[in-house]
Amino acid sequence: MTSTDGRQKWLTVAEELATGLRADAAERDRLGAEPVAEVDALRRSGVLGIREWPVQQAVTRVVGAADANIGHLLGYHYLQVWRQGLFDGPPAEASDDSTGADLSGADLPGADLFSADLFWAGVSNPLDAALRLTPVDGGFAVSGRKTFATGASVADRLVVSATRTDTGDKLTFTVDAKAAGITYAGDWDNIGQRLTASGGVVFDGVFVPAGRVLGGEAPTPRLSLAALGFQLVLAQLYVAMAEGALAEAARYTRTTTRPWFLSGVDEATDDPYTLAAYGELVADAKAAGLLADHASSLLHAASERGADLTADERADAAVAVSSAKVVATRVANTTTARVFELCGARATAAGYAFDRFWRNARTLTLHDPVAYKAREVGAHFLTGAQPPFTGYS
Repeated sequence: MTSTDGRQKWLTVAEELATGLRADAAERDRLGAEPVAEVDALRRSGVLGIREWPVQQAVTRVVGAADANIGHLLGYHYLQVWRQGLFDGPPAEASDDSTGADLSGADLPGADLFSADLFWAGVSNPLDAALRLTPVDGGFAVSGRKTFATGASVADRLVVSATRTDTGDKLTFTVDAKAAGITYAGDWDNIGQRLTASGGVVFDGVFVPAGRVLGGEAPTPRLSLAALGFQLVLAQLYVAMAEGALAEAARYTRTTTRPWFLSGVDEATDDPYTLAAYGELVADAKAAGLLADHASSLLHAASERGADLTADERADAAVAVSSAKVVATRVANTTTARVFELCGARATAAGYAFDRFWRNARTLTLHDPVAYKAREVGAHFLTGAQPPFTGYS
């Protein structure tokens, strides 16, 4: 349990990080460089080592509102650390002729999970089964290419999923992000989330000690929570995007926006249409945030159930996460577009870069079709059908 003082300490740290990120967010977005300096800032602040789930969620939102790219990296870092704890079985056997290499200490999965100096990322796109694990003495050799590996090129450690060449089983394992044989394609060139280092990763005979194998991906309620974790991070980021766009727009409206000549007021902040529009958008963002936090609580409770988690309990968490994502998707895309109406024509100048909020939201909300999340919610409501165990639900 986190004390109130402990939570406030980390929220203060997050606000300080956010202030720094916000100051040059527009310029960094234009440059679109690898987020090496930004990850170093996360590392120096100590937030990478936060263990408490509710604090992780709150800090991700604060950072994500200032810079959705870095909030994305941080949210996925917490996710990758958490999902490793979902595997509680023994490591998979590597091969019959294993040399019995020393797999103690640092080679054990989870040995350094909460080091404040380590940034974790993942290489596990569910629709990209291009990585192959070949049994070798003492472990496996992994080869192939994976796409959309957010944060991998600037990470210290990776959580990776690949398929065994001999059995066809899918295994998850950890590896040093700078291990011999790993190269990064640097091919992320999308309109939004430009600083998330979400390009492809190539593995060429990378050795994975048997002790680094977390386990197989059996369709159990507990292991299936990983997919819900990804969806929750996305929902929280969508809320953060809306909050960030509103905060930036409000600063501009207070200081720069001129009232329309027919409004009869001297300040834009007195225009009744402007006030009503902000009121609607703020109310929507707050509602989406509360829904995401509710889903977060249910997912955390499901995770804490361990092996006793039932299919019904898992379904309740899944529907809550999907509900949050449906609402947060709409709120993010609507808010990031409508803030232009509240700021005025001059706010479209490139120097302000208000378009980054919309580009980021439009890009990330396409991660997977939100219509299928709405379908899951509707099916559960009407028929009691439980969301299937997939890489996205």
